[in-house]
Amino acid sequence: MAEKKELTCINCPLGCALTVTIDQNEITVTGNTCPRGEAYGKKEVTDPTRIVTSTVPVDGGDIARVPVKTASDIPKGKIFAVMESIHAVRVQAPVHIGDVVVKDAAGTGVDVVAARDVSVA
Repeated sequence: MAEKKELTCINCPLGCALTVTIDQNEITVTGNTCPRGEAYGKKEVTDPTRIVTSTVPVDGGDIARVPVKTASDIPKGKIFAVMESIHAVRVQAPVHIGDVVVKDAAGTGVDVVAARDVSVA
């Protein structure tokens, strides 16, 4: 028996309503208006991942917090563990875009990096 999942594609602002059908080893996606929607639907039911964004406190900076994000997507099930590792960190100014704030966050192999420059106050 085929399993169906209803999803909203998040790859672009259109937000297509997708129907993903899983029938044994075959996955079909309908409702997408571009190839990215098909790829998203298949990946979402087999190996869902996300980019995590947050902020980290900055000591001695011209702003109090620096925005950070994972350098690439991580398994969806690791989001809370990655957030715990982010919440445990403080950085010292100056901070530059791309600076590694958390190395190998929660054992994912993905670093958390600064998404903005912060100058010394």
